Amino acid sequence: MSTPTWHSFVHTPLGPLRVTTDALAIVEIAYDAPLADPGSAVPAAACALLDAARMQLDDYFAGRRTGFDLPLAPSGTPFQRSVWDALCTVPYGETASYARIARQVGSPAAVRAVGAANGRNPIAIVIPCHRIIGSNGTLTGYAGGLHRKRALLALEAPAPFGQQAA
Repeated sequence: MSTPTWHSFVHTPLGPLRVTTDALAIVEIAYDAPLADPGSAVPAAACALLDAARMQLDDYFAGRRTGFDLPLAPSGTPFQRSVWDALCTVPYGETASYARIARQVGSPAAVRAVGAANGRNPIAIVIPCHRIIGSNGTLTGYAGGLHRKRALLALEAPAPFGQQAA
């Protein structure tokens, strides 16, 4: 028997995101995801998590938030979870290569496996897979589309000197 989940949509400049919770943690944030059967009434804990995710994503897209404070429970293999944990160490406004993440998780030859795990990240934006680029600095695949990856990196880019917020 599977754990019940509840969903909400967050409208962003890059399109709607579906946020899914099991009432204990966020289990998915996805672009272009169809809404699954909502099931029964939404418990208060799920409402609180969905509201927190919506507010934090709104703040992120408005440039008021550089990190997230949400309980997360992505479903994946131990290797995938180790990659997703490593992604969370890449600071806002910075990028890292797939090779760096492979070294960080103790599998320096597993660059392609890191890429595959990155592509299966179920919690977009909050687990910042968009910050991972090719070793030569090129943008490579992003489940949400390269146009969204470009936009997220631009959103996080430091303001040019003289244009910092007051």
